[in-house]
Amino acid sequence: MITQEVVNDQYIVQVANENHLRLADTICKEMEQSAKARGTGIAKRSPIYLMEKMLEGKAIIAITTAGEWVGFCYIETWEHGKFVANSGLIVHPDHRKSGIATRIKAKAFELSRTKYPNAKIIGLTTSLAVMKINSDLGYEPVTLSELPADDAFWKGCSSCVNYDVLTRTNRKHCLCTGMLYDPEEKKKTEKKEKWNFLKESNLYERWMRLKQRILLRIQDRQRSRKSERELETV
Repeated sequence: MITQEVVNDQYIVQVANENHLRLADTICKEMEQSAKARGTGIAKRSPIYLMEKMLEGKAIIAITTAGEWVGFCYIETWEHGKFVANSGLIVHPDHRKSGIATRIKAKAFELSRTKYPNAKIIGLTTSLAVMKINSDLGYEPVTLSELPADDAFWKGCSSCVNYDVLTRTNRKHCLCTGMLYDPEEKKKTEKKEKWNFLKESNLYERWMRLKQRILLRIQDRQRSRKSERELETV
């Protein structure tokens, strides 16, 4: 179960539900205005689509403690759950640079890992801030060929002003950067790091050599004292 989080006694970040349906139209309008301002595109979605995500428990919303909308993100699945995307991240202009986008992304990531623990989590973005957030969560940059081949996935980019770049290069290049979190690769990396520390760490080897020298010195001193005592008894 994904529990709600209170941030700085000001924001509530939680899985969206039927109580937030009234905010869908406002969120859609802000998505569109933000895309125009940046000259890039978030896949255009209708209020009905966002409402469906809320009712399915596949969206994260941030509101103030007074109930005002602050930020939003939703998750989508592709290729029968093989891939999960955290999409449509948007924060109200009055609350940007507050760190709330990081908390929304982290909660969306948690929701994705809970609902689809074996899925690869993917993202497409031109935002350096979002790339930094994704990187901190464990995403890595990948070529676009490593993202879903599903036409429906790429259709979501059709509302972007840079869509022609994607189509002219046969989906090989775009102004967006593809990012991916692979749970299986993360498991391998964690195991490898643990093995390296125990068996190959220079620090570990230095400690063992130091420990050995100290023990040998203690042993030599004990032998010397024993010899002195034996001489005294003669």
